[in-house]
Amino acid sequence: MDHFIAFMEKHFIPHAAKIGAQRHLVAIRDAFVVTMPLLILGSLAVLLNNLPIPFFQDFMNNAFGEELWKSFGGAIWSGTFGILSVFIAFLVARNLAHGYGKDGISAGVVSLASFFTIGGATGMSSNGLFIALIIALVSAEIFSRLVGNEKLVIEMPEGVPPAVARSFAALLPAIITVSIFGLIYTMFRAFGVTDIVTSFYNLVQKPFLGLANTLPSAILLAFITPFLWFFGLHGANMIEPLMQSINAPAITANAEALANGDIAPFIVNKPFFDSFVNLGGTGATLGLIIAIFLFGRRNKAYKIVTGLSTAPGLFNINEPMMFGLPIVLNPIMFIPFISTPVVLVIVAYFATSFGLVPAAVTMPPWVTPPIIGGVLATQSIAGGVLAAVNLTISVLIYAPFVKIAEIQALKREAEATEV
Repeated sequence: MDHFIAFMEKHFIPHAAKIGAQRHLVAIRDAFVVTMPLLILGSLAVLLNNLPIPFFQDFMNNAFGEELWKSFGGAIWSGTFGILSVFIAFLVARNLAHGYGKDGISAGVVSLASFFTIGGATGMSSNGLFIALIIALVSAEIFSRLVGNEKLVIEMPEGVPPAVARSFAALLPAIITVSIFGLIYTMFRAFGVTDIVTSFYNLVQKPFLGLANTLPSAILLAFITPFLWFFGLHGANMIEPLMQSINAPAITANAEALANGDIAPFIVNKPFFDSFVNLGGTGATLGLIIAIFLFGRRNKAYKIVTGLSTAPGLFNINEPMMFGLPIVLNPIMFIPFISTPVVLVIVAYFATSFGLVPAAVTMPPWVTPPIIGGVLATQSIAGGVLAAVNLTISVLIYAPFVKIAEIQALKREAEATEV
């Protein structure tokens, strides 16, 4: 194990760290972080409109009329998930241009204009998400390079307010950038493609979602995050762009299916991982905490750290365990920390695919305690039961390794006493 860790530190970690700091991925990740509260709000609005409690539904329908009271949740959905691609088109370009040291606000506005130039009005919700990402990255690259060209700067006389001067400095680069996308749109029209966003969704995004919804892809995502975390790299942040690209359209499709009385089509999404896999944080470390309380109480160091980590762990915050126990670069914890999420994904996936548990249709805040999160995500008690089962499984997987750590700790204490 020591040789493996040394090999990874030398050959893998430097490259992984560079990927994690890559400015395009950082721009996408930070954009989704900004939109996360809105996605949670939109999910709660869907939950309110479709709360599976007959008494509540009957009361609201009789008191206010179904169309009226559900318009509240519908309006919130329209202002969150309904314009998600618009947010992403602006924020990703803004973040990327800012990373280049350019005017981020102008870049975001230009990206937004480019998105609608290409026909984004037909894909403002999550079905236009991939197009929005591509346009944001490409337009920000073009704009950032043009805005630094002195030949494209319109000089303004002295005394002009700085805001006005900046807008004129970005005028020609903005015109060129938006015109490029206007030309692209015209070329597609010439070949008979009148709706680029919808065509792209049917050709690329929808098949990608189907591929990402498979068990192998879920296992891969469950493996990558703790694997990176073990070496001190924030795995969740590094795969967040991919996770959100899968998550937002899947949640939207599931919510729409729920509203229409259909079965949710996508099993794999962010609440699937938050509610059934990352119990207590990456690696299902709440199971580790419970295992230490049950089987490792004689390990004084583990007991102290676990006592301090329990409260955060209940809200899926596990940095105290990661660096205090530690889990990072701890050879004893490598196997359970990597394998537990994979096992939980397999159990949760088959439980959902067999119809024992509904698919996750809403996105509770990631700090929602385990079991409660399962109920809220699936709008079913069965979701809470599955979370409890997975938590029990995580305890059983961690238990033998906790005992190994305890035995080693007691040996060290005995040797120190003899000395």
